[in-house]
Amino acid sequence: MNAAITTQRLRRSFGDNHAVDGVDLEVQAGEIYGFLGPNGAGKSTMVKVLCTLISPTGGTATVAGFDVATQAGDIRLRIGVALQEASLDPKQTGRELLQLQGMLYGLSKPNIKRRMDDVIGLVDIGTAIDDLVESYSGGMKRRLDLAMSLIHKPQILFLDEPTTGLDPVSRNDVWQEVRTLNEQEGMTIFLTTQYLEEADELAGRVGIIANGRLEAEGTPSELKRRIGTDLIVAKIDGDPEAAAEAVRAIDGIESVEIHGDEISASTTDGAGAISGVAVALNGSNHRVTSLTLRTPTLDDVFLDVTGAKLSASHETSDTSEETAS
Repeated sequence: MNAAITTQRLRRSFGDNHAVDGVDLEVQAGEIYGFLGPNGAGKSTMVKVLCTLISPTGGTATVAGFDVATQAGDIRLRIGVALQEASLDPKQTGRELLQLQGMLYGLSKPNIKRRMDDVIGLVDIGTAIDDLVESYSGGMKRRLDLAMSLIHKPQILFLDEPTTGLDPVSRNDVWQEVRTLNEQEGMTIFLTTQYLEEADELAGRVGIIANGRLEAEGTPSELKRRIGTDLIVAKIDGDPEAAAEAVRAIDGIESVEIHGDEISASTTDGAGAISGVAVALNGSNHRVTSLTLRTPTLDDVFLDVTGAKLSASHETSDTSEETAS
């Protein structure tokens, strides 16, 4: 399979801040690649470099076989881009904006009409295509922005946090549209997200970025397996280090990590080990406020890789990455 996107030691710095700090990755043609990380991790900066909106300050990158630093025009003809904030003229209709986008790409009038029919059906805009954009909901604006990025039938689609701020129904609609593009059009999709379930639902492979560096990469299943089959999580009212030592002594416990007032124990047999964990904690005179057994999630992977919970980042400002990167 051919590589659609490659980077080698890619860097993008803003003064002393290394927003993208030596990233190596390879995205194959026809796959959905999830780029996972909190606000400020470098996700949006990475997308802007790959889309030729800003230049790298080190390393190399190719998109659709062309170099981002020297062949930007060739890349722009072959990619579609839907960034976090859609820049849509509220005083025009969706149809007018799609026509304009087709003209800017140099498509003929018959081709524009044909492609408009295709993308309007694909992203399910319906009769709202002839309404003014100012009347659109947030979900409808996202759909129109996606349609505009598809009008020229790109080889590669960059989606930068496409569902941030959307309600659950609209988010599921966008997910279905992404799957359709990949399955029916064979389109390569580079998806940045801070939502764990989004990466789990859509991506064949996931890269976890933190502080500008690619810290882990693999399929969602592979990444979850790296920290064990099951997790026993206990919240402790007392000394978590002493509690962790008591749990480490139990047969079948592979590793124990401490995160604040919580300890998490990795084991291949959670059902068989949880009673021993409860007994050990009770015997060590620690008050346990909660004890749960679950299979690992991508949040656990992120916690294991970076020492921080990704889910906490959902409450941070969307502007933090612009400040940090």
